[in-house]
Amino acid sequence: MKRALKIVVTGPFGAGKTAFIQTISQIDVVSTERRITRRAPAGKEETTVALDYGRVTLGRTTLSLFGTPGQKRFDFMWEILSKEMDGFVMLVDSTEARTFREAKRLIRLFSRYNSVPYVVVANKQDLTGAASPTALRRALNLDSKVTVVPCIATRKREVRSALQALVQLIP
Repeated sequence: MKRALKIVVTGPFGAGKTAFIQTISQIDVVSTERRITRRAPAGKEETTVALDYGRVTLGRTTLSLFGTPGQKRFDFMWEILSKEMDGFVMLVDSTEARTFREAKRLIRLFSRYNSVPYVVVANKQDLTGAASPTALRRALNLDSKVTVVPCIATRKREVRSALQALVQLIP
């Protein structure tokens, strides 16, 4: 039997949500990226202002991937995108410890929107200074039952593994 799941990909600004969805989507990604008008990290010229949408089939499961904007000024979209989600991916830039507090807050917030399974994805594991999944688990004060997956959001195999870890948690 085939099944379809709605997965929200969220995380702090600059975590790699758009890249994560673009890497795995089997359709052209619907993206609402716009030029950044406020101060941003070096090298980041665009930001998602509403959502990113992609779709991928893993085995007999089709995932509709909804990426949230990372900037707080677009947070009105978070609750909208969370309606009827079956699970969420909390994407964290593991090289940016200053964003860990925001990731922790977002986990609590998205869990309140809808009590669904989630995984934490430690992105940018290929970069110097990246926190290991174990260190990220400690920094976010995660329960031992929460799955933390190492990832590089531009590598399809790793994105697929992260999504498969989440799908296994969804009844």
